[in-house]
Amino acid sequence: MIAVVYSGSRHADWKLAEKGKIISEFKTPGINPFFNDENHITQFLNKNAELINNAEKINRVYFFGAGASSKERQDIVTNALGNFFRFSKIVVDHDLKAAALAACGDEKGIIGILGSGSNAAYFDSKKIVENNYGLGYILGDEGSANWLGRRLLKSYLNDLMPAEFAEKFKKKYDLDRTQILDKVYRQPQPALFLSSFSDFLMENQNEPFVKKLVTDGFDRYFKTYIIPLKKQYPNSQIHMLGTVAAGFKEYLIEVAKSNNLEVSSVIKEPIYNLLKYYSNKN
Repeated sequence: MIAVVYSGSRHADWKLAEKGKIISEFKTPGINPFFNDENHITQFLNKNAELINNAEKINRVYFFGAGASSKERQDIVTNALGNFFRFSKIVVDHDLKAAALAACGDEKGIIGILGSGSNAAYFDSKKIVENNYGLGYILGDEGSANWLGRRLLKSYLNDLMPAEFAEKFKKKYDLDRTQILDKVYRQPQPALFLSSFSDFLMENQNEPFVKKLVTDGFDRYFKTYIIPLKKQYPNSQIHMLGTVAAGFKEYLIEVAKSNNLEVSSVIKEPIYNLLKYYSNKN
């Protein structure tokens, strides 16, 4: 049996499969070694009945996640998973690699992620070509869920949001200035708080305020990440992945066209393609 895991900061998708057939599938809170240490991950694994019941049956674990971009952080996840799945070979890599395999398989292409965070890279059919992107939720993540959440809250607190939409936001969340600033500056994992507003934005994406917010974010994303890659690799197809890319697909395609770009595919949940890829390899 194999386990394929695709984790953002908010959620992790798990698929347990045998001979290509899904035995179990479920979501858990995200595992991000940038925020979670080995002990935290181990404790979390030991509280999940589905994982406990299948731990000894699994002989391969393929984990891909946000934050797992360096060997040091990959080792945090590898050690935690290795201690729990004692009879398994553990593979841990960055979510960009997962996106590349899900969208391109063994072909070349430009990969863009718009989910809790944002990133992009060129995949040469075997590995991700290193670049200077992926600066995280404070310095980067243009167009992502946490970037959109940050802009949403700033507009709300500065009274720059249309009155009717501000009232809708207030009715749903009932957050005041003190609570928002506390969650952003004093509580742990503020990126999760910021990205939590993406569902609200998707529910209200026909609002002019939301459309402008999202399209501005996507325009920054394409100009910062995708256009420079397209100049380097002009014949490459562009593949976009993630909940934000898929949730605002219409706006994504529209903004891409305005930047003279064509998006070849938009994939909401890469894990299904990943599962197929690794099922064929085992």
